[in-house]
Amino acid sequence: MSATDRDAAAAPERGDDGTPLRRAIGPKLLILFVIGDILGTGIYATTGQVAGKVGGALWLPFVIGFVVAILTAASYVELVGKYPKAAGAALYTQKAFQVPFLTFIVAFMVMCSGLSSASAAARAFSGDYLSEFTDFFPPTLIAILFILALAALNLRGVSESVKTNVVLTVVELTGLLVILTIGAWAVLTGDGEPSRLGEFQAEGSGYALLTSVLGATALGFFAFVGFEDSVNMAEETKDPVRTFPRAIFIGVAVTGTIYVLVALVSSLLVDYRVLEDSSGPLLEVVKAGGIDFPPKLFALIALFAVTNSALINIMMASRLCYGMANERILPRALGRVLPRRRTPVVGIVFVSLLAIGLVSTGEIEGLGDTTAFLLLCVFAVVNIAVLVLRRDRVDHQHFRTPTALPVLGAITALILASPLSDRPAEVYIRAGVLVAIGIGLWVLNKVVLKVRGEA
Repeated sequence: MSATDRDAAAAPERGDDGTPLRRAIGPKLLILFVIGDILGTGIYATTGQVAGKVGGALWLPFVIGFVVAILTAASYVELVGKYPKAAGAALYTQKAFQVPFLTFIVAFMVMCSGLSSASAAARAFSGDYLSEFTDFFPPTLIAILFILALAALNLRGVSESVKTNVVLTVVELTGLLVILTIGAWAVLTGDGEPSRLGEFQAEGSGYALLTSVLGATALGFFAFVGFEDSVNMAEETKDPVRTFPRAIFIGVAVTGTIYVLVALVSSLLVDYRVLEDSSGPLLEVVKAGGIDFPPKLFALIALFAVTNSALINIMMASRLCYGMANERILPRALGRVLPRRRTPVVGIVFVSLLAIGLVSTGEIEGLGDTTAFLLLCVFAVVNIAVLVLRRDRVDHQHFRTPTALPVLGAITALILASPLSDRPAEVYIRAGVLVAIGIGLWVLNKVVLKVRGEA
């Protein structure tokens, strides 16, 4: 056998459209995948902190966050239809701007957003939900052990199929439906305090109210992230050009509606100051509701939800790290795999160490806000990329969003990422340190490649 024949035999089998991946995801599975990606830590863990920023009008930040998510989702829908490849924001950035360093920064920020999200989930896991069962160990220690356990699972080789994700989504959704059922019962029986729904925590000038609402929206936006990950399934989706518009819009609409209703129920039944003081705010809603639902059972559902979110994010971050190492964007050592397990061992260790650093120095609110800030920056770039890439014509029909939507998407993302959102300085510092680590690795890799004559 010649060398050419051997290479051909070793190459992955490709379908008629040139992708080596099997197109196994239909419209219904993709919708459930999008919903499952969005549901999780954000609504289960940060509702209380959002309430602390805005007050009883807890529903308002989620309504605004829903609008911002739809604007950016429209840009992702156009781009994934135009370029149905599994590379997401990094692919769109490179095609639009042709600046490798900017592409790297976007990819690294996406990776870091996964780590900060997983760290927020670890903090949520170690808080009030776990306290329903035990509070013997310090929360920080539990959060670190939680990250180490996820790393161990990742090293063994966790094979996550979309059908498994559907099961996980159903469990997570069940917990939120419990909250909505409690809310419906409260309305029917006249329980709750409707006057809270119009209360704002901020006092004084209109500017204070504006920054309070923007700050709550920026943090609440953490609950909406996840839809952007679904575009990485483009090469495994049947007819992605037609399937993705419906899947992403339905997924964001369903989760957005659920979030707003959960926020209304939470504020109706529990004072915002009680929600703010809890790391398991939805557990407070269950305890205050008129339905006798076992708090321990709800706590177990919540623990499952945040664990699933954290595992998916750690896996995503380690694979992004591995991919960038293989593309020689990061040092090649980060692309090493275990000989038998074939899992990216150095990448997993690297992202796990970063996650441990995050859970050791941050709480749920700050870590969730860091996730939202990093992705808002990425979303601003993606919305601008849509407009830039209008000059790039492709030879197939695809969804085209009205021009006003990416313009509004970029503006709203930048506003929510700006100091107008009354974000603590520590969030900017934390995000800056993460990006600085990435830049340091990028520079180190460039130097090594130059020394070896490979640059």
